[in-house]
Amino acid sequence: MADLLNIGLSGLTASKTQLSVTGHNITNVNTPGFSRQDAVQSTRTPQFSGAGFIGSGTTLTDVRRTYSEFLTTQLRSSTSLANDVAAYKSQIDQLDALLAGTTTGVTPSLQQFFSALQTAAEDPSNIPARQLVLSEAEGLARRFNTVYDRLNEQNDFANKQMVAVADQVNRLAGSVASLNEAIAVASANGAAPNDLLDARDEAIRQLSSYIGVTVVAQSDGSQNVFIGSGQPLVVGASASTLQVVPGQDDPNRFEVQFISGGSRQTITSQVAGGELGGLIRYREEALDTTFNALGRLALAITDQVNTQLAQGLDLKGQVGAALFGDYNEPALAALRVQANSDNDMSVSAQPLLNITDTTVLTTSDYRLEFDGTSYKARRLSDNEILTINENPPGTLSFTDSKGRDQGFQVELGSPAPAEGDSFLLQPTRRGATDIQAVLKQADELAFAAPVRAESNSQNRGSGSISQPELVSELNLGGLPGALPLSLTFDAAAGNFSVPAGATLTRINPSDGSPATPATFVPGQENRYELALADGSRVHFSLTGRPEEGDTFSVAFNDKGVSDNRNALKLADLQSKATVGIDPGSPGTTGVTFSDGYGDLIERVGTLTAQARQDSEATTAILKQANDNRDSLSAVNLDEEAANLIKFQQYYQASAQTIQVARDLFDTLLGAFR
Repeated sequence: MADLLNIGLSGLTASKTQLSVTGHNITNVNTPGFSRQDAVQSTRTPQFSGAGFIGSGTTLTDVRRTYSEFLTTQLRSSTSLANDVAAYKSQIDQLDALLAGTTTGVTPSLQQFFSALQTAAEDPSNIPARQLVLSEAEGLARRFNTVYDRLNEQNDFANKQMVAVADQVNRLAGSVASLNEAIAVASANGAAPNDLLDARDEAIRQLSSYIGVTVVAQSDGSQNVFIGSGQPLVVGASASTLQVVPGQDDPNRFEVQFISGGSRQTITSQVAGGELGGLIRYREEALDTTFNALGRLALAITDQVNTQLAQGLDLKGQVGAALFGDYNEPALAALRVQANSDNDMSVSAQPLLNITDTTVLTTSDYRLEFDGTSYKARRLSDNEILTINENPPGTLSFTDSKGRDQGFQVELGSPAPAEGDSFLLQPTRRGATDIQAVLKQADELAFAAPVRAESNSQNRGSGSISQPELVSELNLGGLPGALPLSLTFDAAAGNFSVPAGATLTRINPSDGSPATPATFVPGQENRYELALADGSRVHFSLTGRPEEGDTFSVAFNDKGVSDNRNALKLADLQSKATVGIDPGSPGTTGVTFSDGYGDLIERVGTLTAQARQDSEATTAILKQANDNRDSLSAVNLDEEAANLIKFQQYYQASAQTIQVARDLFDTLLGAFR
């Protein structure tokens, strides 16, 4: 009877354990990362009798979790990728809405500014129309400032979010290390601690949502976790940490540092995957480029408008004042150079970066390094080493391998940089926040051209002269004294005579070079350059068929109240290619202000559309990976309910076996009474 009793007891114990495992599965149906468990049974060693081997019951050999390393790894990588794309998309959606919005973008303000210029050009003496130009210029500058502020807020958010994500990474890394230690101790008896393994897998999965990880299993049951290019975040029971700190080059641009023991390593460029990777990728691909492209556009508008105004006369007959502030003020030039935090602070060198040509500026940042004897410069967008020219001493200019000027100079100043110092050069980064409308008086807008021309009413021929265009810098100290002068046609010489001190040259309209023949050609447009005694140069055209002695006068336009020629040139800037000109590629031109901003919107829009497509794809991939994992490891309540009934019946049957053994034993005892 003892054998039958032991068999019944073994079944009772096994069924009780099966019920406990099933109950454990049911109660953890909503536990994140829980894997369904099964109790594994096997038969006990049978006993030999004369009739053969007779079974002796069952025993439990293992409580095993239903788990696949492949599916877990797939879920982990899908989680990392999906969170990377989600973080990127959430930021670039905001950027796209900001730049392309009809009320938030720059385009409406830019169009209103040039519309006001065109209206004022129709009646240049109209003060209210001039005042409207000043108002729209102020509105345009404020729009640039506002967009920059929104971009800066995104940059600040990214910095704060990187700090928060690093804290979560450190917390989870500590949890994984603690679980590794507990698992190694629990595994020493040869059995797998299922719940601890699930908890560690879930912690690593959560970790992968913040940063991309690589997991390597060890022989003692622990798992090492690596990030970046192989930095060991967790090794056994030890965890390293991440710290997000202000950047060495730019304190407004935070960096990720990996801290292990006493060593510290910057790994920002190596981080990929997870929310942290998405934020860094967005900053590098979209935010930094937008800062620089917007700044370049603001600098180009400031330069072109101020330069054209300086070529005209205002209502008082004075050289036109600047409409926008000087972007090369020393205070602004100093802000374009960021000293590395590792520089020799005892020297405190502060170079100045001055913009020299806004038409050829790129949207890249640059790095300048000093080794004690020479300087080295690199363009960060493509890592190209630049050629440095120092002329005059202490002033550096930069050209690339194609001989293209970069559009700025660096004044080293005093004290000079120390050996090992490096600087981040940001020519266009702050352009959108630095632009300011400074002109307050409407009558100081220079809408009139400084030089005018007319034909003598007594001329006998049909010759006519166009209004001249000043092609040199306007100089009120010399130009009025060099004018007026008369051009007299000499039929015998086939050209025009000018007073002493002035030179008249027939030129090619395309490039301004001396034309052939040098004499006047009747019946067609003849383009001329007039060099005046003060060094000023003007261009104009002579057409028709002048006769001997016909004269044409060129005079200073000091009474040009109703002259709108310079105003028209200002309005024409809207359609003039002045942004992103490539001086190293003859025949190519840049883009207009509107097209330059349109290119920025198009690029951001393309990145946004790609991010939305990536989001849909990665969401689907993550769902599939999660479904695949759940199909194997998740708890199915229907299945567990069926198991409850099955193991309950198993328990009852085992109890009945014990009852039978008892009855038989009682019967046997009764036979000997």
